[in-house]
Amino acid sequence: MRMLALALAALTPIAAHAETPTPRMARMVFEIEEKSIPDLAAMLASGEVTSEELVQAYMGRIDLIDDESSHRLNSVIAVMPGAIEEARMLDAERKAGKLRGPLHGIPILIKDNIEAKGPIPTTAGSTALLANVTDRDAPLVARLRAAGAIILGKTNLSQWANIRSNDSVSGWSSVGGLVKNPYALDRNSCGSSSGSGAAGAASLAAATVGTETDGSIICPSSINGLVGFKPTLGLVSRTHVIPISHSQDTAGPMARSVTDAALVLTALAGTDPADPATAEADARKTDYAANLSPDYLKGVRIGVLTDRKGGNARVHAAFDAALEKLKAAGAVLVEIKDSRTGLEGLGEAEFKVLMVELKADLNAYLATTPPQVTARTLKDVIAFNTANAATELAWFDQSLFDLAESQKGLDDPEYKEALAKSKRLAGAEGIDKLLKTHDVRFLVGPSNAPAWVSDLVNGDHSIGPSQSQMPAVAGYPHITVPMGYVAGLPVGLSIIGGQWQDHAVIKAGYAFEQASKARVAPGYAPRADAVADPIGR
Repeated sequence: MRMLALALAALTPIAAHAETPTPRMARMVFEIEEKSIPDLAAMLASGEVTSEELVQAYMGRIDLIDDESSHRLNSVIAVMPGAIEEARMLDAERKAGKLRGPLHGIPILIKDNIEAKGPIPTTAGSTALLANVTDRDAPLVARLRAAGAIILGKTNLSQWANIRSNDSVSGWSSVGGLVKNPYALDRNSCGSSSGSGAAGAASLAAATVGTETDGSIICPSSINGLVGFKPTLGLVSRTHVIPISHSQDTAGPMARSVTDAALVLTALAGTDPADPATAEADARKTDYAANLSPDYLKGVRIGVLTDRKGGNARVHAAFDAALEKLKAAGAVLVEIKDSRTGLEGLGEAEFKVLMVELKADLNAYLATTPPQVTARTLKDVIAFNTANAATELAWFDQSLFDLAESQKGLDDPEYKEALAKSKRLAGAEGIDKLLKTHDVRFLVGPSNAPAWVSDLVNGDHSIGPSQSQMPAVAGYPHITVPMGYVAGLPVGLSIIGGQWQDHAVIKAGYAFEQASKARVAPGYAPRADAVADPIGR
Protein backbone atom coordinates (compact mmCIF):
# COMPACT_ATOMS: atom_id res chain seq x y z
CA MET A 1 0.00 0.00 0.00
CA ARG A 2 2.88 2.35 0.71
CA MET A 3 4.11 1.91 -2.86
CA LEU A 4 0.82 3.15 -4.26
CA ALA A 5 0.68 6.00 -1.77
CA LEU A 6 4.10 7.20 -2.90
CA ALA A 7 3.16 6.89 -6.55
CA LEU A 8 -0.09 8.72 -5.99
CA ALA A 9 1.64 11.48 -4.10
CA ALA A 10 3.58 12.28 -7.23
CA LEU A 11 0.37 12.59 -9.24
CA THR A 12 -2.17 14.00 -6.82
CA PRO A 13 -2.34 15.42 -3.30
CA ILE A 14 -4.63 12.54 -2.32
CA ALA A 15 -2.64 9.55 -1.09
CA ALA A 16 -3.82 6.03 -0.50
CA HIS A 17 -4.59 6.74 3.15
CA ALA A 18 -6.58 9.95 2.83
CA GLU A 19 -8.75 9.38 5.90
CA THR A 20 -8.37 11.41 9.07
CA PRO A 21 -5.61 9.61 10.99
CA THR A 22 -6.87 7.50 13.84
CA PRO A 23 -4.66 5.89 16.48
CA ARG A 24 -4.44 2.17 15.83
CA MET A 25 -5.43 1.20 19.36
CA ALA A 26 -8.60 3.24 19.05
CA ARG A 27 -9.48 1.21 15.97
CA MET A 28 -8.84 -2.17 17.61
CA VAL A 29 -11.26 -1.93 20.51
CA PHE A 30 -13.04 -5.18 19.59
CA GLU A 31 -12.12 -8.41 17.87
CA ILE A 32 -12.89 -8.74 14.17
CA GLU A 33 -10.64 -11.64 13.20
CA GLU A 34 -12.65 -14.49 11.62
CA LYS A 35 -15.94 -12.68 12.19
CA SER A 36 -18.55 -13.71 9.63
CA ILE A 37 -20.91 -11.30 7.90
CA PRO A 38 -23.86 -12.56 10.02
CA ASP A 39 -21.70 -12.09 13.14
CA LEU A 40 -20.90 -8.50 12.15
CA ALA A 41 -24.51 -7.82 11.16
CA ALA A 42 -25.66 -9.01 14.59
CA MET A 43 -23.11 -6.75 16.29
CA LEU A 44 -24.33 -3.82 14.23
CA ALA A 45 -27.98 -4.62 14.93
CA SER A 46 -27.41 -4.83 18.67
CA GLY A 47 -25.48 -1.57 18.78
CA GLU A 48 -22.36 -3.35 20.03
CA VAL A 49 -20.47 -1.69 17.21
CA THR A 50 -21.08 0.87 14.48
CA SER A 51 -20.09 0.62 10.83
CA GLU A 52 -17.69 3.50 11.40
CA GLU A 53 -16.00 1.48 14.13
CA LEU A 54 -15.88 -1.57 11.88
CA VAL A 55 -14.12 0.41 9.18
CA GLN A 56 -11.69 1.80 11.75
CA ALA A 57 -11.03 -1.68 13.06
CA TYR A 58 -10.31 -3.12 9.63
CA MET A 59 -8.09 -0.16 8.79
CA GLY A 60 -6.17 -0.82 11.97
CA ARG A 61 -5.84 -4.48 11.09
CA ILE A 62 -4.60 -3.57 7.60
CA ASP A 63 -1.99 -1.30 9.19
CA LEU A 64 -0.96 -4.05 11.58
CA ILE A 65 -1.07 -7.16 9.37
CA ASP A 66 -0.58 -5.89 5.86
CA ASP A 67 1.76 -2.92 6.21
CA GLU A 68 3.71 -2.50 9.39
CA SER A 69 4.39 -5.84 11.05
CA SER A 70 6.87 -8.50 10.03
CA HIS A 71 4.05 -10.11 8.07
CA ARG A 72 3.84 -7.41 5.36
CA LEU A 73 1.32 -9.34 3.29
CA ASN A 74 1.16 -6.64 0.58
CA SER A 75 -2.43 -7.74 -0.07
CA VAL A 76 -4.10 -4.31 0.05
CA ILE A 77 -3.01 -1.71 -2.49
CA ALA A 78 -5.09 1.16 -1.11
CA VAL A 79 -7.75 2.04 1.44
CA MET A 80 -10.56 4.07 -0.13
CA PRO A 81 -10.78 7.69 0.94
CA GLY A 82 -14.33 8.29 2.02
CA ALA A 83 -14.86 4.84 3.55
CA ILE A 84 -15.35 6.31 7.01
CA GLU A 85 -17.77 8.95 5.73
CA GLU A 86 -19.69 6.23 3.89
CA ALA A 87 -19.85 4.21 7.11
CA ARG A 88 -21.21 7.22 9.01
CA MET A 89 -23.93 7.65 6.38
CA LEU A 90 -24.93 4.01 6.69
CA ASP A 91 -24.92 4.28 10.47
CA ALA A 92 -27.31 7.21 10.16
CA GLU A 93 -29.56 5.18 7.87
CA ARG A 94 -29.57 2.33 10.38
CA LYS A 95 -30.44 4.72 13.20
CA ALA A 96 -33.34 6.04 11.07
CA GLY A 97 -34.63 2.49 10.56
CA LYS A 98 -33.48 2.13 6.94
CA LEU A 99 -31.62 -1.09 6.19
CA ARG A 100 -30.48 -1.96 2.68
CA GLY A 101 -29.98 -5.65 3.39
CA PRO A 102 -27.65 -8.11 5.15
CA LEU A 103 -24.55 -6.26 3.88
CA HIS A 104 -25.65 -2.91 5.39
CA GLY A 105 -22.52 -1.32 6.84
CA ILE A 106 -20.25 -4.29 6.06
CA PRO A 107 -16.71 -3.47 4.75
CA ILE A 108 -15.66 -5.26 1.55
CA LEU A 109 -12.36 -5.17 -0.37
CA ILE A 110 -12.35 -5.34 -4.19
CA LYS A 111 -9.61 -6.35 -6.59
CA ASP A 112 -7.72 -3.49 -8.22
CA ASN A 113 -8.90 -4.25 -11.71
CA ILE A 114 -12.44 -3.19 -10.70
CA GLU A 115 -13.34 0.49 -10.85
CA ALA A 116 -14.83 2.35 -7.89
CA LYS A 117 -15.72 6.01 -7.41
CA GLY A 118 -13.09 8.05 -5.63
CA PRO A 119 -9.57 9.34 -6.12
CA ILE A 120 -7.88 5.92 -6.13
CA PRO A 121 -6.84 4.67 -9.58
CA THR A 122 -7.71 1.27 -11.00
CA THR A 123 -4.30 -0.05 -11.98
CA ALA A 124 -4.41 -3.81 -12.65
CA GLY A 125 -1.14 -3.64 -10.72
CA SER A 126 0.67 -1.67 -13.43
CA THR A 127 2.24 1.76 -13.04
CA ALA A 128 1.05 2.42 -16.60
CA LEU A 129 -2.41 2.98 -15.08
CA LEU A 130 -1.54 5.10 -12.04
CA ALA A 131 -3.47 7.96 -13.64
CA ASN A 132 -6.53 5.77 -14.29
CA VAL A 133 -8.82 7.62 -11.88
CA THR A 134 -12.17 7.20 -13.62
CA ASP A 135 -14.30 8.18 -10.61
CA ARG A 136 -16.99 5.73 -11.68
CA ASP A 137 -18.37 2.62 -10.05
CA ALA A 138 -18.35 -0.60 -11.98
CA PRO A 139 -21.96 -1.86 -11.96
CA LEU A 140 -20.95 -4.69 -9.64
CA VAL A 141 -19.60 -2.08 -7.19
CA ALA A 142 -22.75 -0.01 -7.53
CA ARG A 143 -24.73 -3.13 -6.63
CA LEU A 144 -22.58 -3.70 -3.56
CA ARG A 145 -23.12 -0.12 -2.45
CA ALA A 146 -26.88 -0.37 -3.10
CA ALA A 147 -26.90 -3.43 -0.85
CA GLY A 148 -25.22 -1.41 1.90
CA ALA A 149 -21.65 -2.68 1.58
CA ILE A 150 -18.77 -0.28 2.22
CA ILE A 151 -15.94 -0.40 -0.34
CA LEU A 152 -13.04 -0.44 2.08
CA GLY A 153 -10.26 -0.51 -0.50
CA LYS A 154 -8.49 -2.25 -3.37
CA THR A 155 -6.54 -5.50 -3.22
CA ASN A 156 -3.25 -6.28 -4.91
CA LEU A 157 -3.18 -8.75 -7.79
CA SER A 158 -0.96 -10.49 -10.25
CA GLN A 159 -0.14 -7.68 -12.66
CA TRP A 160 -2.54 -7.50 -15.61
CA ALA A 161 -4.38 -10.44 -14.04
CA ASN A 162 -1.45 -12.77 -14.81
CA ILE A 163 -1.74 -12.58 -18.59
CA ARG A 164 1.56 -10.82 -19.42
CA SER A 165 3.95 -13.77 -19.47
CA ASN A 166 4.13 -17.54 -19.13
CA ASP A 167 7.06 -16.94 -16.75
CA SER A 168 5.10 -14.68 -14.40
CA VAL A 169 5.19 -14.64 -10.61
CA SER A 170 1.65 -14.90 -9.29
CA GLY A 171 0.80 -12.18 -6.81
CA TRP A 172 3.44 -9.71 -8.00
CA SER A 173 2.65 -6.28 -9.34
CA SER A 174 4.81 -3.23 -9.87
CA VAL A 175 2.28 -1.18 -7.91
CA GLY A 176 1.78 -3.43 -4.88
CA GLY A 177 4.80 -5.72 -4.71
CA LEU A 178 4.54 -9.45 -3.99
CA VAL A 179 1.54 -10.76 -2.05
CA LYS A 180 2.46 -13.23 0.70
CA ASN A 181 0.46 -16.21 1.84
CA PRO A 182 -0.76 -15.67 5.43
CA TYR A 183 -0.37 -19.37 6.27
CA ALA A 184 3.35 -19.32 5.39
CA LEU A 185 4.89 -16.03 4.34
CA ASP A 186 7.42 -17.62 1.99
CA ARG A 187 4.58 -19.19 0.00
CA ASN A 188 2.62 -17.86 -2.93
CA SER A 189 -0.99 -16.67 -2.77
CA CYS A 190 -1.73 -17.70 -6.37
CA GLY A 191 -3.07 -15.46 -9.08
CA SER A 192 -4.51 -13.35 -10.20
CA SER A 193 -6.80 -12.49 -7.25
CA SER A 194 -3.89 -13.05 -4.87
CA GLY A 195 -4.52 -9.95 -2.77
CA SER A 196 -8.20 -10.77 -2.41
CA GLY A 197 -7.22 -14.26 -1.24
CA ALA A 198 -4.60 -13.20 1.30
CA ALA A 199 -6.63 -10.24 2.59
CA GLY A 200 -9.75 -12.36 3.00
CA ALA A 201 -7.84 -15.08 4.85
CA ALA A 202 -6.24 -12.48 7.14
CA SER A 203 -9.61 -10.89 8.03
CA LEU A 204 -8.68 -7.53 6.53
CA ALA A 205 -12.33 -7.15 5.48
CA ALA A 206 -15.55 -9.05 5.98
CA ALA A 207 -15.14 -10.51 2.47
CA THR A 208 -13.41 -9.73 -0.80
CA VAL A 209 -14.22 -9.72 -4.51
CA GLY A 210 -11.94 -11.29 -7.10
CA THR A 211 -12.10 -11.89 -10.83
CA GLU A 212 -11.40 -14.99 -12.87
CA THR A 213 -10.60 -15.81 -16.46
CA ASP A 214 -9.31 -19.31 -15.69
CA GLY A 215 -8.60 -20.16 -12.05
CA SER A 216 -8.05 -16.67 -10.64
CA ILE A 217 -10.82 -16.93 -8.04
CA ILE A 218 -10.55 -20.66 -7.38
CA CYS A 219 -6.77 -20.98 -6.97
CA PRO A 220 -6.16 -18.06 -4.57
CA SER A 221 -9.22 -19.08 -2.57
CA SER A 222 -8.06 -22.69 -2.28
CA ILE A 223 -4.47 -21.78 -1.45
CA ASN A 224 -5.49 -19.17 1.14
CA GLY A 225 -8.09 -21.33 2.89
CA LEU A 226 -11.13 -19.45 1.57
CA VAL A 227 -14.40 -20.22 -0.11
CA GLY A 228 -14.26 -18.86 -3.64
CA PHE A 229 -17.14 -18.86 -6.09
CA LYS A 230 -16.86 -18.38 -9.84
CA PRO A 231 -20.39 -17.80 -11.11
CA THR A 232 -21.97 -18.68 -14.40
CA LEU A 233 -20.66 -16.28 -17.04
CA GLY A 234 -23.23 -13.51 -17.33
CA LEU A 235 -24.51 -13.56 -13.75
CA VAL A 236 -22.24 -10.64 -12.75
CA SER A 237 -21.46 -7.58 -14.88
CA ARG A 238 -17.95 -7.01 -16.26
CA THR A 239 -18.44 -3.36 -17.25
CA HIS A 240 -15.60 -1.13 -15.96
CA VAL A 241 -13.51 -4.16 -15.02
CA ILE A 242 -10.11 -4.27 -16.74
CA PRO A 243 -10.56 -7.26 -19.09
CA ILE A 244 -8.77 -10.23 -20.52
CA SER A 245 -11.56 -12.15 -22.25
CA HIS A 246 -15.24 -11.36 -22.67
CA SER A 247 -15.78 -15.08 -23.30
CA GLN A 248 -14.44 -16.10 -19.88
CA ASP A 249 -14.04 -13.13 -17.50
CA THR A 250 -16.25 -12.89 -14.44
CA ALA A 251 -16.11 -11.45 -10.94
CA GLY A 252 -17.07 -13.42 -7.86
CA PRO A 253 -16.95 -13.50 -4.06
CA MET A 254 -14.08 -14.77 -1.92
CA ALA A 255 -14.91 -15.25 1.74
CA ARG A 256 -14.25 -17.27 4.87
CA SER A 257 -17.52 -19.18 4.65
CA VAL A 258 -20.04 -20.29 2.05
CA THR A 259 -22.72 -18.16 3.68
CA ASP A 260 -20.58 -15.04 3.41
CA ALA A 261 -19.79 -15.76 -0.23
CA ALA A 262 -23.50 -16.33 -0.94
CA LEU A 263 -24.46 -13.02 0.68
CA VAL A 264 -21.93 -11.14 -1.44
CA LEU A 265 -22.97 -12.94 -4.63
CA THR A 266 -26.60 -12.00 -4.00
CA ALA A 267 -25.55 -8.36 -4.09
CA LEU A 268 -23.26 -8.76 -7.11
CA ALA A 269 -25.67 -10.59 -9.42
CA GLY A 270 -27.86 -8.80 -11.95
CA THR A 271 -28.35 -7.64 -15.50
CA ASP A 272 -26.26 -4.78 -16.88
CA PRO A 273 -27.46 -3.29 -20.19
CA ALA A 274 -23.86 -2.45 -21.07
CA ASP A 275 -22.80 -6.11 -20.79
CA PRO A 276 -24.85 -8.27 -23.20
CA ALA A 277 -23.66 -11.45 -21.50
CA THR A 278 -25.77 -10.54 -18.46
CA ALA A 279 -29.09 -10.40 -20.32
CA GLU A 280 -30.47 -13.38 -18.36
CA ALA A 281 -29.02 -12.42 -14.97
CA ASP A 282 -32.09 -10.72 -13.50
CA ALA A 283 -34.25 -13.71 -14.42
CA ARG A 284 -31.70 -16.20 -13.09
CA LYS A 285 -30.52 -14.53 -9.87
CA THR A 286 -31.90 -15.42 -6.45
CA ASP A 287 -31.06 -15.09 -2.77
CA TYR A 288 -28.01 -17.33 -2.76
CA ALA A 289 -27.88 -17.45 1.03
CA ALA A 290 -31.42 -18.85 1.26
CA ASN A 291 -32.22 -22.49 1.92
CA LEU A 292 -28.66 -23.54 2.76
CA SER A 293 -28.84 -26.87 4.59
CA PRO A 294 -26.33 -29.45 5.85
CA ASP A 295 -28.75 -32.08 4.53
CA TYR A 296 -28.74 -30.85 0.93
CA LEU A 297 -26.48 -33.62 -0.38
CA LYS A 298 -28.52 -36.54 0.94
CA GLY A 299 -29.08 -38.87 -1.99
CA VAL A 300 -27.34 -36.55 -4.46
CA ARG A 301 -25.11 -38.27 -7.00
CA ILE A 302 -21.67 -36.65 -7.36
CA GLY A 303 -19.05 -37.45 -9.98
CA VAL A 304 -15.55 -37.84 -8.57
CA LEU A 305 -12.85 -36.77 -11.04
CA THR A 306 -10.32 -39.42 -10.06
CA ASP A 307 -8.24 -38.78 -13.18
CA ARG A 308 -7.75 -35.14 -12.13
CA LYS A 309 -6.26 -35.65 -8.66
CA GLY A 310 -2.70 -34.77 -9.60
CA GLY A 311 0.38 -36.53 -8.28
CA ASN A 312 0.68 -35.27 -4.68
CA ALA A 313 -0.02 -38.15 -2.29
CA ARG A 314 -0.86 -35.80 0.56
CA VAL A 315 -3.40 -33.96 -1.60
CA HIS A 316 -4.86 -37.40 -2.39
CA ALA A 317 -5.16 -38.08 1.33
CA ALA A 318 -6.94 -34.78 1.95
CA PHE A 319 -9.23 -35.45 -1.02
CA ASP A 320 -10.04 -38.96 0.20
CA ALA A 321 -10.94 -37.52 3.60
CA ALA A 322 -13.18 -34.96 1.88
CA LEU A 323 -14.92 -37.74 -0.04
CA GLU A 324 -15.66 -39.49 3.23
CA LYS A 325 -17.22 -36.25 4.49
CA LEU A 326 -19.38 -36.09 1.36
CA LYS A 327 -20.52 -39.66 1.93
CA ALA A 328 -21.24 -38.87 5.57
CA ALA A 329 -23.39 -35.97 4.34
CA GLY A 330 -25.42 -38.46 2.34
CA ALA A 331 -23.92 -38.02 -1.14
CA VAL A 332 -23.69 -40.94 -3.55
CA LEU A 333 -20.22 -40.90 -5.11
CA VAL A 334 -19.64 -42.03 -8.70
CA GLU A 335 -16.06 -42.54 -9.87
CA ILE A 336 -15.13 -40.89 -13.18
CA LYS A 337 -11.83 -42.12 -14.61
CA ASP A 338 -12.02 -40.72 -18.15
CA SER A 339 -13.00 -37.05 -17.80
CA ARG A 340 -10.27 -35.97 -20.25
CA THR A 341 -11.33 -38.28 -23.07
CA GLY A 342 -12.35 -36.38 -26.19
CA LEU A 343 -11.12 -33.02 -24.91
CA GLU A 344 -7.88 -32.95 -26.89
CA GLY A 345 -7.20 -29.47 -28.22
CA LEU A 346 -9.13 -27.61 -25.51
CA GLY A 347 -6.04 -25.90 -24.13
CA GLU A 348 -4.85 -24.72 -27.52
CA ALA A 349 -8.30 -23.41 -28.46
CA GLU A 350 -8.68 -21.57 -25.17
CA PHE A 351 -5.24 -19.99 -25.54
CA LYS A 352 -6.06 -18.70 -29.02
CA VAL A 353 -9.28 -17.14 -27.70
CA LEU A 354 -7.51 -15.46 -24.80
CA MET A 355 -4.80 -13.97 -26.98
CA VAL A 356 -7.26 -12.53 -29.51
CA GLU A 357 -9.72 -11.23 -26.94
CA LEU A 358 -6.98 -9.75 -24.73
CA LYS A 359 -5.96 -7.38 -27.51
CA ALA A 360 -9.49 -6.49 -28.56
CA ASP A 361 -10.98 -6.17 -25.08
CA LEU A 362 -8.07 -4.33 -23.46
CA ASN A 363 -7.92 -1.86 -26.35
CA ALA A 364 -11.64 -1.21 -25.94
CA TYR A 365 -11.26 -0.67 -22.20
CA LEU A 366 -8.22 1.59 -22.42
CA ALA A 367 -10.07 3.81 -24.91
CA THR A 368 -12.51 4.69 -22.09
CA THR A 369 -9.88 5.75 -19.57
CA PRO A 370 -9.17 9.40 -18.68
CA PRO A 371 -6.95 11.45 -21.00
CA GLN A 372 -4.21 11.37 -18.35
CA VAL A 373 -3.71 7.68 -19.13
CA THR A 374 -1.18 7.70 -21.95
CA ALA A 375 -1.26 3.92 -22.57
CA ARG A 376 -4.42 3.78 -24.71
CA THR A 377 -3.83 0.44 -26.44
CA LEU A 378 -2.07 -2.85 -25.75
CA LYS A 379 0.68 -1.66 -28.07
CA ASP A 380 1.10 1.43 -25.89
CA VAL A 381 1.30 -0.75 -22.76
CA ILE A 382 4.02 -2.86 -24.37
CA ALA A 383 5.96 0.30 -25.21
CA PHE A 384 5.46 1.64 -21.68
CA ASN A 385 6.79 -1.57 -20.18
CA THR A 386 9.82 -1.49 -22.45
CA ALA A 387 10.55 2.13 -21.54
CA ASN A 388 10.10 1.36 -17.85
CA ALA A 389 11.73 -2.04 -17.81
CA ALA A 390 13.39 -1.49 -14.44
CA THR A 391 10.01 -1.51 -12.69
CA GLU A 392 7.75 -3.38 -15.10
CA LEU A 393 10.00 -6.07 -16.58
CA ALA A 394 12.34 -6.62 -13.66
CA TRP A 395 11.20 -10.19 -12.97
CA PHE A 396 9.58 -11.54 -16.14
CA ASP A 397 8.94 -10.63 -19.76
CA GLN A 398 5.83 -9.59 -21.69
CA SER A 399 5.88 -12.34 -24.28
CA LEU A 400 2.13 -12.98 -24.04
CA PHE A 401 1.43 -9.28 -24.58
CA ASP A 402 3.63 -9.42 -27.66
CA LEU A 403 1.79 -12.50 -28.91
CA ALA A 404 -1.62 -10.93 -28.27
CA GLU A 405 -0.61 -7.78 -30.14
CA SER A 406 0.19 -9.91 -33.20
CA GLN A 407 -3.35 -11.33 -33.39
CA LYS A 408 -5.64 -10.44 -36.29
CA GLY A 409 -8.80 -9.66 -34.35
CA LEU A 410 -12.32 -10.84 -33.55
CA ASP A 411 -13.19 -11.34 -37.23
CA ASP A 412 -10.35 -13.82 -37.77
CA PRO A 413 -11.81 -17.19 -38.85
CA GLU A 414 -9.17 -19.02 -36.79
CA TYR A 415 -10.35 -17.17 -33.68
CA LYS A 416 -14.01 -17.93 -34.39
CA GLU A 417 -13.19 -21.58 -34.90
CA ALA A 418 -11.18 -21.71 -31.68
CA LEU A 419 -13.98 -20.02 -29.72
CA ALA A 420 -16.60 -22.46 -30.96
CA LYS A 421 -14.29 -25.42 -30.32
CA SER A 422 -13.35 -24.34 -26.79
CA LYS A 423 -16.97 -23.75 -25.77
CA ARG A 424 -18.07 -27.06 -27.27
CA LEU A 425 -15.30 -29.11 -25.66
CA ALA A 426 -15.63 -27.52 -22.22
CA GLY A 427 -19.43 -27.33 -22.20
CA ALA A 428 -21.49 -29.71 -24.33
CA GLU A 429 -18.75 -32.34 -24.72
CA GLY A 430 -17.14 -31.64 -21.36
CA ILE A 431 -19.13 -30.81 -18.24
CA ASP A 432 -22.56 -31.40 -19.77
CA LYS A 433 -21.58 -34.80 -21.13
CA LEU A 434 -19.94 -35.90 -17.87
CA LEU A 435 -22.99 -34.92 -15.84
CA LYS A 436 -25.38 -36.69 -18.21
CA THR A 437 -23.32 -39.80 -18.94
CA HIS A 438 -22.68 -40.55 -15.28
CA ASP A 439 -26.09 -39.32 -14.10
CA VAL A 440 -24.58 -36.96 -11.54
CA ARG A 441 -25.53 -33.50 -10.32
CA PHE A 442 -22.02 -32.20 -9.62
CA LEU A 443 -18.36 -32.92 -10.33
CA VAL A 444 -15.72 -32.78 -7.59
CA GLY A 445 -11.93 -32.82 -7.43
CA PRO A 446 -9.06 -31.18 -5.53
CA SER A 447 -9.02 -27.48 -6.43
CA ASN A 448 -5.26 -27.07 -6.40
CA ALA A 449 -2.05 -28.30 -4.85
CA PRO A 450 -0.85 -26.41 -1.75
CA ALA A 451 1.00 -23.11 -2.16
CA TRP A 452 4.46 -23.19 -3.69
CA VAL A 453 7.43 -21.09 -2.58
CA SER A 454 7.34 -17.64 -4.18
CA ASP A 455 10.29 -17.24 -6.51
CA LEU A 456 10.79 -13.92 -8.28
CA VAL A 457 13.79 -15.28 -10.16
CA ASN A 458 12.34 -18.49 -11.61
CA GLY A 459 8.63 -17.69 -11.60
CA ASP A 460 5.72 -19.91 -10.65
CA HIS A 461 6.22 -23.64 -10.25
CA SER A 462 2.96 -25.04 -8.96
CA ILE A 463 2.68 -28.80 -9.43
CA GLY A 464 -0.66 -30.40 -8.87
CA PRO A 465 -4.30 -30.68 -9.85
CA SER A 466 -6.52 -27.91 -11.14
CA GLN A 467 -10.22 -28.15 -11.91
CA SER A 468 -10.57 -24.62 -13.29
CA GLN A 469 -10.29 -24.98 -17.05
CA MET A 470 -13.55 -26.68 -18.01
CA PRO A 471 -15.88 -24.45 -15.93
CA ALA A 472 -13.86 -21.36 -16.84
CA VAL A 473 -14.07 -21.98 -20.58
CA ALA A 474 -17.66 -23.23 -20.52
CA GLY A 475 -18.68 -20.36 -18.24
CA TYR A 476 -20.23 -22.70 -15.65
CA PRO A 477 -20.35 -22.27 -11.84
CA HIS A 478 -17.46 -23.53 -9.73
CA ILE A 479 -16.93 -23.29 -5.97
CA THR A 480 -13.93 -24.20 -3.86
CA VAL A 481 -14.40 -24.95 -0.16
CA PRO A 482 -11.58 -25.67 2.33
CA MET A 483 -11.14 -29.45 2.59
CA GLY A 484 -7.94 -29.84 4.62
CA TYR A 485 -4.25 -29.11 4.88
CA VAL A 486 -1.00 -30.41 3.47
CA ALA A 487 1.84 -29.67 5.89
CA GLY A 488 -0.32 -26.91 7.33
CA LEU A 489 -1.05 -25.33 3.94
CA PRO A 490 -4.72 -25.16 2.84
CA VAL A 491 -6.19 -27.14 -0.02
CA GLY A 492 -9.76 -26.87 -1.30
CA LEU A 493 -12.45 -29.09 -2.75
CA SER A 494 -13.88 -28.02 -6.11
CA ILE A 495 -17.56 -28.52 -6.83
CA ILE A 496 -18.68 -27.86 -10.43
CA GLY A 497 -22.20 -27.72 -11.81
CA GLY A 498 -24.03 -27.01 -15.04
CA GLN A 499 -24.83 -23.61 -16.50
CA TRP A 500 -26.99 -21.41 -14.23
CA GLN A 501 -26.80 -23.99 -11.43
CA ASP A 502 -25.13 -21.41 -9.21
CA HIS A 503 -27.47 -21.79 -6.25
CA ALA A 504 -27.26 -25.57 -6.38
CA VAL A 505 -23.46 -25.46 -6.40
CA ILE A 506 -23.48 -23.08 -3.43
CA LYS A 507 -25.89 -25.36 -1.56
CA ALA A 508 -23.60 -28.30 -2.22
CA GLY A 509 -20.62 -26.28 -1.03
CA TYR A 510 -22.45 -25.34 2.15
CA ALA A 511 -23.39 -28.95 2.93
CA PHE A 512 -19.78 -30.04 2.46
CA GLU A 513 -18.52 -27.13 4.56
CA GLN A 514 -20.83 -28.09 7.42
CA ALA A 515 -19.72 -31.71 7.22
CA SER A 516 -16.00 -30.91 7.06
CA LYS A 517 -15.53 -27.75 9.18
CA ALA A 518 -12.02 -27.71 7.72
CA ARG A 519 -11.08 -24.02 7.78
CA VAL A 520 -8.47 -22.90 10.32
CA ALA A 521 -7.33 -19.28 10.57
CA PRO A 522 -3.82 -18.49 9.26
CA GLY A 523 -0.87 -18.29 11.64
CA TYR A 524 1.56 -16.13 9.58
CA ALA A 525 4.43 -18.60 9.91
CA PRO A 526 7.64 -17.29 8.32
CA ARG A 527 8.10 -20.52 6.34
CA ALA A 528 6.08 -23.60 5.56
CA ASP A 529 8.29 -25.73 7.82
CA ALA A 530 7.25 -23.52 10.73
CA VAL A 531 3.50 -23.95 10.19
CA ALA A 532 1.56 -25.65 12.96
CA ASP A 533 -0.28 -28.26 10.92
CA PRO A 534 -3.88 -28.45 12.18
CA ILE A 535 -4.32 -32.07 11.08
CA GLY A 536 -0.80 -33.41 11.41
CA ARG A 537 1.79 -34.22 8.80
